[in-house]
Amino acid sequence: MCRREGMKLFLKGTRCDTDKCAVERRQTPPGMHNYRRGKLTDYGVHLREKQKVKHYYGVLEAQFRRYFHRAERTKGNTGKVLMSLLERRLDNIVHRLGWGLSRAQARQIVRHGHILVNGRRVDVPSYLVRAGDVLTVKNRPKSVQLVQASMAEYGREVPDFLARVDGPLPEAHVLRLPEAEDVSIPVEVNLIVELVSR
Repeated sequence: MCRREGMKLFLKGTRCDTDKCAVERRQTPPGMHNYRRGKLTDYGVHLREKQKVKHYYGVLEAQFRRYFHRAERTKGNTGKVLMSLLERRLDNIVHRLGWGLSRAQARQIVRHGHILVNGRRVDVPSYLVRAGDVLTVKNRPKSVQLVQASMAEYGREVPDFLARVDGPLPEAHVLRLPEAEDVSIPVEVNLIVELVSR
């Protein structure tokens, strides 16, 4: 998927930072006869942008459409609201905190009930966090060990809309809602809005 998009989507956790990364080894898209492929059409450019965002956040088409329709109904720029909604997903927040090395691992951590939001267990990866929410790791040796192992290996910094408190029981605070500028991949949101609103 990373080779198809021509950039790192960090689907494999820390492997993406090593020489084993698929994008580093081969810069061409997957498939035979790459030299024969013609120039992308206008529709193709729009579609690639949408697919990049879907793969990055790990959402399927129907779920992505629901996020888009919700963003359309909300006041403000549809593209910015869409990216904010995707960035607010609980599995994404867990990954951005370094509690999961990849979004897939973060999703599994959430599904297995290792994360508490405001003291209550939440096992829905698509749960949207709000400003002021407090995320904690379940007070259980297995949960704490799993998260601390990820934090020790995680090499990127925590975004400024989150505050992580390291300690015997890891905790984090959502300081404000994420904005379009907080997204960690370069994305042309207006191309996605043009494609989906057709």
